[in-house]
Amino acid sequence: MLTLPMRDQFLIGVLLTGLLIATRGQHFTFLQNLPSASWAVFFLAGVYLRPPPLLPALFVLVWAMDFIPYLAADAGAAEILRGGRAFCLTPAYFFLFPAYAALWWAGRWYAQRHRPAWSTLPLLAAALVSGAAVCQLFSSGGFYFFSGRFAQPGLAEFAARLVKYFPYYLLSMSFYVAFAAVTQAGFNLISAAATPDKGSGGR
Repeated sequence: MLTLPMRDQFLIGVLLTGLLIATRGQHFTFLQNLPSASWAVFFLAGVYLRPPPLLPALFVLVWAMDFIPYLAADAGAAEILRGGRAFCLTPAYFFLFPAYAALWWAGRWYAQRHRPAWSTLPLLAAALVSGAAVCQLFSSGGFYFFSGRFAQPGLAEFAARLVKYFPYYLLSMSFYVAFAAVTQAGFNLISAAATPDKGSGGR
């Protein structure tokens, strides 16, 4: 099982929070070409971070980032927002909570089975794909059927939308998770090289 010292968990938590803030929305114009890391952040938080309150804390952060700019905007800015990001701010927004929770628990599932070996890569891939699939069903399905943005929602059209958009979301999430996995592997190699070989008598 993957369990890191609290100091390392704190550092990873800070990095994941920064990544979420930097890539969700249009807060930093020079990062506009980066895909949103929201899915990857919730998945990686499940993998690395153990304190249970962190999941609702991430929910609060996401809610604040999505709603506060809209609520605090003046009339003119609010009208502009209605034509853009606020399009997604409907009652279906609440489906994001089980969607992101699915990513968190998929990460926790993998962390319980993690070993510092290549043999766990299929488990990582399985957790990533299954978590992303459930997240997509909740987030996209909730928006499609319950947002009121579609006049006549139907299963056939929803399936077509899944086929069209899910690969992009999965690829974006995989990019960040793969970067995290490679970074961790690098730290593991450095740590192993820095650890004295006990069989050599500490020489």
